[in-house]
Amino acid sequence: MLRALRDISLHRQVFALALPMVLSNITVPLLGLVDAAVIGHLDYAWYLGGVAVGGTMINVTFWLLGFLRMATTGLSAQAYGASDKDAQATVFIQGVALAWLLALILIVFHQPVSQLIFQFSSASDEVKHYAEQYFSIRIWGAPAALANFVIMGWLLGTQNAKLPMWLLIVTNVVNIVLDVLFVIGLGWKVQGAAAASVLAEYSGLLLGLWFVSRQWLAQALPSAKAKLGSVRHGIGRLLKLNRDIFLRSLCLQLAFTFMTFQGATLGDNVVAANAVLMSFLMLVSYAMDGFAYAMEAMVGKAIGARNRDELGRTMVGTTFWSLMISLVITFAFGVFGRDIIALISDIPTVQQEAAIYLPWLAAVPLVSMWCFLLDGIFIGATRGREMRNSMFFATCSFFAIWWWLADFGNHALWGAMLGFMAMRGIGLAAIFAYQWQKNIFLEPASANK
Repeated sequence: MLRALRDISLHRQVFALALPMVLSNITVPLLGLVDAAVIGHLDYAWYLGGVAVGGTMINVTFWLLGFLRMATTGLSAQAYGASDKDAQATVFIQGVALAWLLALILIVFHQPVSQLIFQFSSASDEVKHYAEQYFSIRIWGAPAALANFVIMGWLLGTQNAKLPMWLLIVTNVVNIVLDVLFVIGLGWKVQGAAAASVLAEYSGLLLGLWFVSRQWLAQALPSAKAKLGSVRHGIGRLLKLNRDIFLRSLCLQLAFTFMTFQGATLGDNVVAANAVLMSFLMLVSYAMDGFAYAMEAMVGKAIGARNRDELGRTMVGTTFWSLMISLVITFAFGVFGRDIIALISDIPTVQQEAAIYLPWLAAVPLVSMWCFLLDGIFIGATRGREMRNSMFFATCSFFAIWWWLADFGNHALWGAMLGFMAMRGIGLAAIFAYQWQKNIFLEPASANK
């Protein structure tokens, strides 16, 4: 372990993959702020409410389909590590084909699905109207948005994080510029905000395909046209992997959604305080995700090459820097937490309420870093079944802890969330330790199905 930590090239490799993804993640909340700013300056609050509700619907839908990126990263990284050019080409074509099939399904069925969801919403008629308007426009960006997941995963799997970084940054910058132009300049209101996002997604698709073509030529991969005929070959393993990661993501979304809705029953101050603290939690996830992405790519490459030593070095280097970042974030939350809260909200009651639960948040980075890293390890190893099972176990633990501590109000929710993060890491760590000891982890899971 110490020898690996003294390897400067290892640290450079980790940061070459992790840092671009962390930087690109910063543009995500920035886009949300610009959306809120341009829509928030319109005449009525229901415009902002409609964009918030419609945006949440579309974001959750696309987020649940994020398995397209994760599965593509693991499979393409393994193909890259094995120097299997045919497999690299096949993974990309299969991924894009699946993305466009899912996009077609979303477009065809989006109206009945949105109507069903809004039946359970207590929002005003005006907010529902503009949310439906926003959603019905944004859904036409699905072919580009889902294909971009595949493009990002494939580029990352080929050990290139700079191109996905530029893909995200350019897409979000285009979105911001078009937001201002369409909403403020042309006065298109909610329709303008939705159209800006759709056009930005397609601009990202064009840029992403250009990036892929460059990588394709640089690695001398087989002609894409020649591989179209074999798109069905091995598609079963991709579908199984995507299915398992989807079910895992569904469990994850269930826990976060329950925390939001259950918090709403505890009063306005608690809702506002949780919103402030959850924004910090998202910050932690953006930072940790960068290192998880690096772990995915590096682990997949090592498994593809059947190189146990490289796999071990990868895990040591990435874990070391994740721990350092987690310690810094924990220190910042512990020492400057109240000051950071004050930057987000100047309402005294919200500040006081958020400060009560700040210790829970301060513990999150050190507890959650393990589940982020282990997610990266198992994605790189394409072991979706293990991820699905451990997430189901963690979700059951979340609800059990909340029920056990229910008398403590919002403390029960934060205790359950911390326990959820811990059990995610513990479950995957136990599986990994067993498979590592039995010398079966190095074998690509998809090859054994």
